[in-house]
Amino acid sequence: MVSSTRRAPAAAAERAPITTAADLPWLAEPLAQTLATQRSHALLVHGPTGVGQFEMALALARSWLCETPAGERPAGLACGRCGSCHLVDEHSHPDLRLLVPEAMRAQVGLDADDAASDDDGKKRKPSREIKVEQIRAAINFSELTAGRASLKVLVVYPAEALNTVAANALLKTLEEPPGTLRFVLASAAPQALPATVRSRCQSVPLRPPPADQALAWLESQGVAQAGVLLAASGQQPLAALAHHQAGLDGASWLALPTRVAAGDAGVFANWPLPQVVDVLQKLCHDRLLATLGLAPRYFPGSTVPPGDLARLTAWAAALRRHARSAEHPWSAGLAIEALLVEAHAADFTRGPSAPIHSRP
Repeated sequence: MVSSTRRAPAAAAERAPITTAADLPWLAEPLAQTLATQRSHALLVHGPTGVGQFEMALALARSWLCETPAGERPAGLACGRCGSCHLVDEHSHPDLRLLVPEAMRAQVGLDADDAASDDDGKKRKPSREIKVEQIRAAINFSELTAGRASLKVLVVYPAEALNTVAANALLKTLEEPPGTLRFVLASAAPQALPATVRSRCQSVPLRPPPADQALAWLESQGVAQAGVLLAASGQQPLAALAHHQAGLDGASWLALPTRVAAGDAGVFANWPLPQVVDVLQKLCHDRLLATLGLAPRYFPGSTVPPGDLARLTAWAAALRRHARSAEHPWSAGLAIEALLVEAHAADFTRGPSAPIHSRP
């Protein structure tokens, strides 16, 4: 059972970052291929959350900035030993700029700064957007003479966090980059970027690793019941590792459907509201699969009962609405109780009121 005092599993963006792409074996092939086929000054690395877009972006920057002669580096990969590689790993290379939202600085290994303060010095909630002021500062950075390399690199992560004004400000620099500036935009939702931005970038798709490779890697990280947590994360190994590091185990995950059916709000104690909504969406998805006679995707081996198709479809629509506002500062406890009431209203504890094929 999930302890009521257990921390929520960390979201993919809230995990401690993996040090380099070398820690993620499934990135080796796309990294080498990208370095061999690069034809643009701007790359858009995209794929599902939790497969390593940020690590891939840093690996590209590391390879471009590496000071070891290219002939001594197979496939153009970074040597990992020179001063430049060390500075990239420490996020302190003078010719590399990382653009991330204020709320994610610590999560990607950057020092927190005083950006989350108003002009009058009052503290405010760190922004989850990449703002135009950051883009302007990056443009100023790009116009300076390179500190120790022959080029400069700008990494934007997650690129979908660019607000409209920031994206428009970035567009001009993407069209006419100063000097030898290179861009890597890393995104889990490239469709959220303006088409004008996407069209100026070379696409670098990332896919989840094969299940056997992901399981072997998770087991090497000390994850027990790796298959359950991999399924819970939608086959995203970094998200599965984050669940494990936050204290969620396979047995606790598989117990969630039963505890939600019982209306046990304590199962989500200390969970951020967006993650509660995400879990309920996964549970609703699996209940829809069960209703259609299919195997569950996110709760393998767990008892996920079938239900009424119309009620479950309505519940899925309600959860999508909740997902859009889950970051708002509601009372989390009351919101979670309301979500469980909705789950019960979706006929969670009962079977279909009539066979699906006989419904009008």
